[in-house]
Amino acid sequence: MNEATTPAIRDDDLRRLGLAVIEVEATAVQALAGRLDAGFARACRYMLACEGRVVVLGMGKSGHIGGKIAATLASTGTPAFFVHPGEASHGDLGMITARDVVLALSNSGETDEITTILPLIKRLSVPLIALTGRPESTLARTADVHIDVSVAEEACPLGLAPTASTTATLVMGDALAVALLDARGFTREDFARSHPGGRLGRRLLLRIEDIMHTGTRTPRVQAQTPLADALVEMTNQGLGMTAVVDDGERLIGVFTDGDLRRALDREVDVHRTPIREVMTPGGHTITRERLAAEALALMESHGISALPVVDEELRLVGALNMHDLLRAGVV
Repeated sequence: MNEATTPAIRDDDLRRLGLAVIEVEATAVQALAGRLDAGFARACRYMLACEGRVVVLGMGKSGHIGGKIAATLASTGTPAFFVHPGEASHGDLGMITARDVVLALSNSGETDEITTILPLIKRLSVPLIALTGRPESTLARTADVHIDVSVAEEACPLGLAPTASTTATLVMGDALAVALLDARGFTREDFARSHPGGRLGRRLLLRIEDIMHTGTRTPRVQAQTPLADALVEMTNQGLGMTAVVDDGERLIGVFTDGDLRRALDREVDVHRTPIREVMTPGGHTITRERLAAEALALMESHGISALPVVDEELRLVGALNMHDLLRAGVV
């Protein structure tokens, strides 16, 4: 049907139809709360005890949801993968071992491709967890654990396209994955190790020492350095600040763009005023082994754009600014 033959419809009607879908699906999701019973806990325990992998099965739209559930499980500490039930009957069933747990998805509970391989799954004596919309179905009755993901209605006005039912199944899969994540003590660092190529991995795993400026690239001056010379150091290094150190390289203060504005407001003599008289004593610092994400949080909370990096004895070992975090993908 092209635009010329499409029935005229108002924008308000389109928004109303969209809202109706959201309301139906929200109701379906809300109904799941009452189904987190002993069966849900048993399903979690089967997967926690699994010495192999969780094998997720599903056909059609349930297959798409199954793929996402398998990916979520795998990225949150529960090894899992998706197997297409149609292919399982033609050799891929060999991917399931006696150490695995099978998680089968079917709204009707009567999907031919799944029911065909049920006897073979049972022969392996692996735990079978089923998510269906019909507790009386073949799959539900065969499973060791059945979780009810039935919905009162689909969001499709024809009542045919899987919409609310797939949403409910997806949410229940997320509930299982997150419950397992917490039960395993899965940490933010564990999650980052599963996503090393993404922004999240960089935020969680990158450390200060990986991106800081060191050696001659670290802006520093002595306490008696004239303000004019400190400005030259700031300009040459381009970090918007310079550290002020004593003879032992221990940090005694910082001088930033903000300190410069305040000094100019006081009309100080930039050639004769030593930096110690206009610097910020002490200042915020960070150590090299800390996460880059912690540096970002420190900068944001204090409204600053650069940080000296020090060791345990407050000796200056480096520096970084917000641009370094941007280049590293932390921001």
